[in-house]
Amino acid sequence: MLTKGDEYPIHQTAEPIAYSGTDRNFYDRYFFNGYTWDGSSFFGAAFGVYPHLNIMDASFSVVIDGVQHNLHASRVLNMERLDLQVGPISIEIIEPLTSLRIRVDSPEHDFKADVTFHKRAKALEEPRFTYRQGPRSFMDYTRMTQNGTYEGWIEVKGKRVEITRDKFVGTRDRSWGVRPVGMADPQPLAPPRDPQFYWIWSPLNFENAITLYHNNADADGKSWNTAAVLCPTGDGEPTKMKSCRSEIDFMSGSRHAKGAKLFFEKPNGGQIEIKVTPKWNFYMVGLGYGSPDWNHGGYKGELEVGYDCFRTDEITSCAPPHLHIQAFSEVEMVDEGGPVQKGAGVLEQMIIGPHAPSGFKDLLDMAP
Repeated sequence: MLTKGDEYPIHQTAEPIAYSGTDRNFYDRYFFNGYTWDGSSFFGAAFGVYPHLNIMDASFSVVIDGVQHNLHASRVLNMERLDLQVGPISIEIIEPLTSLRIRVDSPEHDFKADVTFHKRAKALEEPRFTYRQGPRSFMDYTRMTQNGTYEGWIEVKGKRVEITRDKFVGTRDRSWGVRPVGMADPQPLAPPRDPQFYWIWSPLNFENAITLYHNNADADGKSWNTAAVLCPTGDGEPTKMKSCRSEIDFMSGSRHAKGAKLFFEKPNGGQIEIKVTPKWNFYMVGLGYGSPDWNHGGYKGELEVGYDCFRTDEITSCAPPHLHIQAFSEVEMVDEGGPVQKGAGVLEQMIIGPHAPSGFKDLLDMAP
């Protein structure tokens, strides 16, 4: 089947753009978060395309006065991957790698937004994520991450948030490849394995620089994918760290961080230390991550739109669907013993199953 994508010189195989290899779990996703430097406002968006499931879905979330408002939408893709609109939520690529626009218009849910992302620094290619469980490829994808500023507005339930580039920063990413989407596989790997996944992702904004750190680790604490980058704002070139690690202090009775330290070693041997202090949690379930009702790639019919909300300070559980979070954080960076640079960012966390360095032994045992 020919689609609009076939008009562009972007083919990677001999097939039309409508087809993405043979793995039914192939996906292609946009993600955005934005926040004020002091963390008083926060929003996020996710937009996913699942070519072999023939589904496209999107969510937009904003926290206003302590309430996280979540708008969800899902539709049949009809094999056309360039129509970046799912009901009331759409994305416009104004200039690749530089500027993108998100629009929301759902009068029936009193939820509207018009927000534009502008780059603060170059887009960063993270190392390819390839994770096998025995013979099976559980994950195989690439992510591009970019920090930026935002402008526009969000209006929900009669309350309006004005967004200006001097006050709002954040991160957007693009990832594509294979990871579990839609319904679970009815025949799991033999013999069945207990779930285990350790994930930390922390893009941070400073006045004249950005940093990015992530870590995927196994149950023993051995990293199977980890990296860190320091990049100046503007068009400066990123510096990939020679090595990196993190230390996380967990809140008692939870799997969420009370505090964290990131340690980077530069190629020349210089040291960077970043102190991360989480202030409050944004819950990724609002963007469909781990949602029992709006899971990524789930079939909802020709078109379905939904809304829900909750107070973030009333969530006390660390079990799914509230396990996966982005904690808005105040941060302090010391680069090679220089002065303290203050900034803001997120500490994304999703930790399932055992992780020896953290003291976790079972599926969801909590920190003492």
